[in-house]
Amino acid sequence: MLRRFGQVAALLALLVVEVPAIIVAVPMMFLSFAMGLVFLFPPLVRLIRRFAELNRRWMRAWTDVPIEAPYLPAPPPPVPQPDGMYRSDRTLYRTPRVPAWNDRWKWLLTDPATWRDGLWLLLEPVVKPLLMPAFILAPGLGLRAYAIWSNWLLGATAASRLAGQVSHLRRTRNLAADSQAAEMRRIERDLHDGAQARLVAIGMTLGAVEALVDDDPAAAKALLVKARESSSETLTELRRVIRGIHPPVLAERGLADAVRALAIDSAMQVSVTVDLPRRLEAPVEAAAYFAVSELLSNAARHGDARTATVDISTSGADLRVTVTDDGMGGADPAKGSGLSGIERRLAAFDGVLALNSPPGGPTTVTMDLPRALPERTSKSGPSLPRWKLFAVIALWATAWCPTFPQGIVAGLLKISGDEEKSWFLALHLPEFLQWPTILFMIGLGGFMHFMAIRIPATYNVGCGTPQPAPVRPWRFG
Repeated sequence: MLRRFGQVAALLALLVVEVPAIIVAVPMMFLSFAMGLVFLFPPLVRLIRRFAELNRRWMRAWTDVPIEAPYLPAPPPPVPQPDGMYRSDRTLYRTPRVPAWNDRWKWLLTDPATWRDGLWLLLEPVVKPLLMPAFILAPGLGLRAYAIWSNWLLGATAASRLAGQVSHLRRTRNLAADSQAAEMRRIERDLHDGAQARLVAIGMTLGAVEALVDDDPAAAKALLVKARESSSETLTELRRVIRGIHPPVLAERGLADAVRALAIDSAMQVSVTVDLPRRLEAPVEAAAYFAVSELLSNAARHGDARTATVDISTSGADLRVTVTDDGMGGADPAKGSGLSGIERRLAAFDGVLALNSPPGGPTTVTMDLPRALPERTSKSGPSLPRWKLFAVIALWATAWCPTFPQGIVAGLLKISGDEEKSWFLALHLPEFLQWPTILFMIGLGGFMHFMAIRIPATYNVGCGTPQPAPVRPWRFG
């Protein structure tokens, strides 16, 4: 209880800073648009967003109301034209400074969350005093009511979630395109340096055979033997390139047997543990396979490792692949060890790579791919849990009492001056507590109605298709 009162005190103490911020924000807003001083708008928005983010962080920590940030993705940096100039609307600039400022100003101006944040800050001196009875009598309930109010104005909307998903998909698409382009360059390089060079040599050898076949049959025969050997080597080279594109064992027998084949062909002693309830989808299998192949190759070539372990397991629908070797350690994606390429490959599936490679070893790489296992579809989702059903029924059965008789009716009697107190709780209290209690009852009833609607609605949303997780950065242990 003391902790709750401390949280309420901190929330109310924030008014000491918020009220001056409102006093400063109103003239700044007027000067930005009425007087044309648009350079005042971005710092004003940043100030308000800091208050809003502090509120979200407190509410997430103090209550069970998750308030997501609602802001639209920031605009990308300006890209120069072929002539090196930067365009903003119909104007060209030599440097990206002005176009970047214009893009950021438009982003802040057109984001609905900017104005919702401003409305929230403007109403703070009104909402907090109205909730004062709840903060005093039931601080936990008051904090939750305030968190729901904050979530209504400061939480993410369907539009902001959709914009975030579009931005995430755009980044993922770019990473996948970069990874595909790098793979095509690797295949082109392998063909150019390997099979193509051997085929050219075979052609030259056959040309020499054609010139010698009449005058020196023995030499021509020797060259034919050499050409046959080169053709065999070329075939081996082509098979290696084909395995690098998509190994037949992966397509035919799945990830487990393909990784075991990698372990057999590796110069190290590799142990493999696989626990998969069913086969993965082909793109996911390919991403995991080539990531393991790259890691084993790095361990042998760059880490001087002698042994390695590969563990492939699942947690629900998530896939986790862990590769550990006893090499010298010190792996760093900035040194071109192939880890950046692995990250790009995993990013197409919202994958995360965690690296722990201290100098001297060992090196452990953990790759997590969320929702990698194919989901089993069903025609109907799970039903509402019984305790939630009882809670909804109880809320609908009792919400009328604080809303109407103890709230609205008591308020009407107070306004009319009727001295009939009857069973209206607020009218039996001292005069200075009557209106706060009436307002609290109306707010409590409204909150109960809101929860009676929100509980099943939130559950239904939670049972839908999961949203893609954001691509998280490297984690180094």
